[in-house]
Amino acid sequence: DSGTDVLDLGMTGTEEVYFASFHLDVDGGIEVTASHNPLDFNGMKLVGREARPISGDTGLYEIKRLAEENNFSAPIKIGRLEQYSTQNDYINHILSYINLPRIKALKLVVNAGNGAAGHIINAIEEKLQQAKVSVEFIKVHHEADGTFPNGIPNPLLPENRESTARAVREHNADIGIAWDGDFDRCFMFDENGEFIEGYYIVGLLAEAFLAKNPGEKIIHDPRLTWNTIDIVKKAGGIPIQSKTGHAFIKERMRIENAIYGGEMSAHHYFRDFGYCDSGMIPWLLIVELISVKKKRLSELLEERIKAFPCSGEINTTVKNAEATLLKIRDHFSEDKPTVDVTDGVSLDFGSWRTNIRTSNTEPLLRLNVETKSNRDLLRKKVQEISRILKI
Repeated sequence: DSGTDVLDLGMTGTEEVYFASFHLDVDGGIEVTASHNPLDFNGMKLVGREARPISGDTGLYEIKRLAEENNFSAPIKIGRLEQYSTQNDYINHILSYINLPRIKALKLVVNAGNGAAGHIINAIEEKLQQAKVSVEFIKVHHEADGTFPNGIPNPLLPENRESTARAVREHNADIGIAWDGDFDRCFMFDENGEFIEGYYIVGLLAEAFLAKNPGEKIIHDPRLTWNTIDIVKKAGGIPIQSKTGHAFIKERMRIENAIYGGEMSAHHYFRDFGYCDSGMIPWLLIVELISVKKKRLSELLEERIKAFPCSGEINTTVKNAEATLLKIRDHFSEDKPTVDVTDGVSLDFGSWRTNIRTSNTEPLLRLNVETKSNRDLLRKKVQEISRILKI
């Protein structure tokens, strides 16, 4: 109505809009999604040219001002609306990250959570069949249904993991994969149905990229870091820390020309994917990795989890997040930790470290703790900090 030409991609995942935005000669893209929020929520993810994120620092408040002023003049002409599909190009692009002939016969449980991932899994399945790649898909909650009859698609919540884990065990599958509603995050389960913290997947993907591209830069977030830094350095890469959040990670990746960036929250970013995050590329890379190394996923991760055990993210509701953060810093001040305020507060004590940060959208503090090969110390420190959080 304002004179803008629109390409309507239909039902898509967020990364399909990212792909179309950098693949086509367009001024930007909008994904309508609430991702993993309650079913009565909705929202929009906006990007500009080349799928560059539009955030508070890069135009979002200007858009808000224009909308609030509501001072829109009548256009010279109404824009054109066209139904358009980039799906085939998108599928070919994400499959280009792996070497199809290297993929062995595998059985995968895939759980779309009744979100938007199902149609892409179907398209990938068809491409693999055409290439005579023997991968069997066990589909769970596969059909898109915005009423979410099987719960909100957020595999970070432990109660939402059982359907994937159970299917892996029942079908004797090699791995399980679950997505959030707009499938820009994917979550992995090993052959035993055990949920894998996204932190360890970051290290695995960093190692995979550096094996093919030695010396490249890898971006990681500050919440859990030791495993990633250790892997990247041993593989001859350069680890670089960035503030948490897609806009910050993408900006830093562009500045550093980093090949890959990963967050423990299961967001994975790829230079050749417009520096954007994808929930499809990661599991394809993992499938190639277990095929080439001839190891189960649990075997690939066992040593890393033992070397750097972590708490996973623990969320606590607090009355005053900033005051509680200061209380924690004061509590540990006599131990003289190394302090990093890149994102929230990171305290490094040598044998263990923690990151505590405020939520951007809720009255929560998000706690992560990791140690060096010491599960008992991990448990004790989680309990110690949790007590302070609840005071």
